[in-house]
Amino acid sequence: MPGKLGRTSEQRMAILRNQASCLLWYGKIETTKARAKELRSYVEKIITTAINTYDDTIEGSKVVTEKVGKKEKEVTVTVVKDGPKKLAARRKIMSKLYDLQEIKAFNESKSAYKARTKEVAHPLIEKIFNEIAPKYAQRNDEKNCGGGYTRIIPLGERRGDASETAIIELV
Repeated sequence: MPGKLGRTSEQRMAILRNQASCLLWYGKIETTKARAKELRSYVEKIITTAINTYDDTIEGSKVVTEKVGKKEKEVTVTVVKDGPKKLAARRKIMSKLYDLQEIKAFNESKSAYKARTKEVAHPLIEKIFNEIAPKYAQRNDEKNCGGGYTRIIPLGERRGDASETAIIELV
């Protein structure tokens, strides 16, 4: 049975969603030891779902009319879409995480930022399916085992309330 963390279920799920989103985006967060233990199973289920479905894609072709000057020209474009399993997994993961947006770099212009983030609607979900899932799928094939995607490193007691703190990170 999962721990209650001294919160109502609504508050507890909000904390887990927020911390899971930050962990998957940044790769490492510092929190209390109890929250880290709860977060571990929550994040590992998300990663496992992504690993099982990340390569389910469908390729198709589409005819598009392009205007070149005053003439119209028909062009065939290949389109890669998510398969039904990947689409269902993507929607399930989106329901379990908050949608974090890409952050504008310090010296980056607004137009450069918009051009860089134009194609990506949900950056965290794209990162999970394009970077995290292939990395851990390869790791699972090499080690011939699944799970163990996170590591908890205890830090000791926090000043003020003496609660045990820990760093949880993606391995």
